[in-house]
Amino acid sequence: MKSPRPAIGAFFYFGTASVLAIYFTFAAVQGAFGLFNRVQVEAEIAELRLRRDALAVELSDLENRTHRLSDAYLDLDLLDERARDVLGLVRPDEIVIR
Repeated sequence: MKSPRPAIGAFFYFGTASVLAIYFTFAAVQGAFGLFNRVQVEAEIAELRLRRDALAVELSDLENRTHRLSDAYLDLDLLDERARDVLGLVRPDEIVIR
């Protein structure tokens, strides 16, 4: 009677399956499209959305100032403020404190 030999094919099959399972698990966690990378991308998206919203507010302010200095609508107070700031103008009856 022959002694039972383990089937090498079964060892090869389960060994290959184990290696592939470990590889795909690692890729799912650490890979380019893995969980850790997804968390980093979502954090970056949140940061960029905050920056976009801040820039939208700044753009709205600049559009408002541009409209207030346009030919169709001239805000004399804003014009006076900008002339004083850019050109360094003061009125003769004002005292400048630095």
